Amino acid sequence: MPEPRIALCVVTYNSGPLIEEFVAAVPEGTAGTDSSLVFADNGSQDDTLEQIARWAPEALVVRTGGNLGYAGGVNAAVRAAGDQDAYLILNADVRLGPGCVRTLFEGLGNGVGIVVPRLVDQHGELIWSMRREPSVLRTWADALVGAEHVGRIASLGEVVTDPAAYTTAQATDWAEGSTQLVGAECWRVCGEWDESLFLYSEETEYDLRARDNGLMTWYEPAAVATHLEGGSATSPRQWSLLVANRLRLFRMRHGPAATGLVWLALVVREGSRALLGKPTSRAAIRDLVNPIRMRQARGPEWLEGVRL
Repeated sequence: MPEPRIALCVVTYNSGPLIEEFVAAVPEGTAGTDSSLVFADNGSQDDTLEQIARWAPEALVVRTGGNLGYAGGVNAAVRAAGDQDAYLILNADVRLGPGCVRTLFEGLGNGVGIVVPRLVDQHGELIWSMRREPSVLRTWADALVGAEHVGRIASLGEVVTDPAAYTTAQATDWAEGSTQLVGAECWRVCGEWDESLFLYSEETEYDLRARDNGLMTWYEPAAVATHLEGGSATSPRQWSLLVANRLRLFRMRHGPAATGLVWLALVVREGSRALLGKPTSRAAIRDLVNPIRMRQARGPEWLEGVRL
């Protein structure tokens, strides 16, 4: 039986320091597959392209011509990869564990369109990567109690925070987007990722869209990857966009009344934390209460417009 053809679609943006270790983990991570490596570079200003040429000279490199965001980079990489059995969407700060990709691929089919691995951080600690669909109740519970505390209760928590849940293969509404294997059939049915979100919530939208089309996102704990994780939690610009896109995605899927309640919950959450001195929340609340900012197209200009 031929090995599955899988394109590793990696989005880079000033990712130079990450490339060597990322590439070093690929051979073991892709064992048992016919894999190819595709980098979509969003206009890096550092030595990312030089590092790719040095450590992965066989890789296909797509220069997008500017910062198109994560969704734009994903779409560019998949288009360049062409016909495959599946596409592994990756951040450059992911390190694939041995056999990870083949194990993910074996989870496709029988109504499963997307498979995600067990993620750990650089210290080997579990990352809470499974998510439930955003709702009014879950957003308010997060605002008033905190995601970690309510995450063990399915009706209240969006982030699945029960460690025991991560020992069992299961369907999940969506999962964090650093490492997602998308089957060819899922890509055909659902199309490309939504570039209007630019960064943050694009994986949420895609996984929920797949579910809307009858294709599950499946969590597979036997596949393991390390995610070094970015700086959205400490960057006021990135955090403000993350919060703004949570609201934007909810508005895309729900009516104005429910969206208004979610907006209010986010204002309460970010406002209370801003009063405690968190610079990320100060930036987020300024944008949440500014209708002009909330209507602006997401992109590099939006990030530059965040008041610090």
